[in-house]
Amino acid sequence: MILATDNYPFLEVFWTMLIFFAFLIWLWILITIFSDLFRRHDTSGFVKVVWIIFIIIFPYFGAFIYLIVEHKGMTERSIQAQSQAKQEFDKYVQQAAGSTDPTEQIAKAKTMLDSGTITQAEFDQIKQKALAGA
Repeated sequence: MILATDNYPFLEVFWTMLIFFAFLIWLWILITIFSDLFRRHDTSGFVKVVWIIFIIIFPYFGAFIYLIVEHKGMTERSIQAQSQAKQEFDKYVQQAAGSTDPTEQIAKAKTMLDSGTITQAEFDQIKQKALAGA
């Protein structure tokens, strides 16, 4: 494997890497713009199509114009999406964790004891763990 020869000097390797990463950043910007465009509920499908055509025909100019015109809306939609995802995650965690209130745990254990699901010894263990965790 030859990395630097007379045919491909170090500066050309550096330039190729720079162009490659600039292309990756460009793809990232396009994905961000298109995801924001499709996430929008405040515009019609026609407006979305016009933006897509504008970005395809004038790629750099169209993307920069979209970023300039819609920067505040992109920020608000992004914050709203993150807030909604956080709320859903918090709701899931609360559901998965169950209740940590000792009185609720003891009440559930008492209900199980009364129905015969657990024994008196198991009830006492649950009660001790609930009171120890409080």
